[in-house]
Parts: sequence; structure tokens; C-alpha cells
Amino acid sequence: MADAVRLVLMAVPDVATAERLVETLVTERHAACGSIVPGATSIYWWKGVLEKSAEALVVLKTTRAATEDLLSRAAELHPYEVPELLVVALDGGHLPYLDWVRTEVRTD
Repeated sequence: MADAVRLVLMAVPDVATAERLVETLVTERHAACGSIVPGATSIYWWKGVLEKSAEALVVLKTTRAATEDLLSRAAELHPYEVPELLVVALDGGHLPYLDWVRTEVRTD
């Protein structure tokens, strides 16, 4: 179903970057909303070295039909060489909220 709602998770280096990216993605209607969760710590391997970084987590709400465009645009804007962009399919949710997401996201 093209209008199924999806979550896209994205890690960013700081809240300022998160705000800039979310504002652009929402303004351009790739997402209906982006929630910014500051204070994340990521521990990961990067080019053979174990890294530890303070980050912010962004939770974007979009539709299945808009997901590929959102991923493409987010990767284009993102400061990381390989940004974390993960798509989560939803089994359900509060129907008025899901309808609102579908109304606010544009795929044309």
C-alpha cells in the first residue's frame, strides 16, 4: 500500500544539524514530521577504528510512496559520508495520526 506510514531513523552529529535537516525535509514535504531526540551516544566501527560519538536521533514520519525520495534527499543533505537512514514499517498506530501523516506528505 503506497500510503502506508513509515518511520525513518537518522543519526546526526548534533541538534543544530538535526533541526536544519528536519526543517528542509518537512518543508519540502518528504516527511510530515521529524522528532529530534538529543543526547544519543553511538559506538561503532568506522574504517577499522572503534568510534564513540555524541549524536542526536531523528525520527521522521513519512509514507511508503515518499520514502525513496526522502532517503535520497536526506543523504544529499547529510554531513556524514555514510549516513544512517533506516526505514521502519509500521503495523498500526492511532488512525487519526496516520491519516494526518498521509495528508501532509507529498509524492508529486
